Amino acid sequence: MPFHFRSFCGVLRQPLRNIHLRGFPASHIFRARISGMAPPILSLALPSETGRVLSIQSHTVQGYVGNKSSVFPLQLLGYDVDPINSVQFSNHTGYPTFKGQVLNGKQLWELIEGLEENNLLYYTHLLTGYIGSVSFLNTVLEVVHKLRTVNPKLTYVCDPVMGDEGKLYVPPELVSVYREKVVPVASMLTPNQFEAEKLTASRIESESDGREACNILHAAGPSKVQYLIHKSHAKP
Repeated sequence: MPFHFRSFCGVLRQPLRNIHLRGFPASHIFRARISGMAPPILSLALPSETGRVLSIQSHTVQGYVGNKSSVFPLQLLGYDVDPINSVQFSNHTGYPTFKGQVLNGKQLWELIEGLEENNLLYYTHLLTGYIGSVSFLNTVLEVVHKLRTVNPKLTYVCDPVMGDEGKLYVPPELVSVYREKVVPVASMLTPNQFEAEKLTASRIESESDGREACNILHAAGPSKVQYLIHKSHAKP
């Protein structure tokens, strides 16, 4: 049965159409479980033919956002994906209420240390999405540095999930951290209109405003970086 993707994660790979489930390549871990033999540790740390992604995003019990909407599609595209959940919520924050847990920076770093101690920190891509605390986001910056010491060619794709339609979904303190610390180290950034306005401290009410916001983001980040601004649901 074909899967049709009209547009998916263009920052990682060109959109694909008619992906057929004919037995896509299994990961090293999955093949090892089938054979019953424990794989060498290094085989887990080396990149797959397509790449290895560390995905740090949200998890919700109900709905498909964050890691639930990223891991499986990326696996279909051939990537090995290791998810870390930044939060565990009952549902996404667009609902009137939600409950759950928000991880802090210390908890994130413990996971990174566990991977490092077993030589499992080789990744070709880092993907980050919804983050619920300032300490966690600051630790993400340490993770970026750590991963780039292992693989200097690491591509960091940051979706600065902060809100939409004029409403913040995260603590307001995160905005300045994204603007001042995250943008300069990201390889690619995918804000929506509202988030781009927050990152540039400007209003986007026309196409020229959007281009100017892109210029501001380019100037704040490293060279050869792609910024994709997705239009918000609200009309300017």
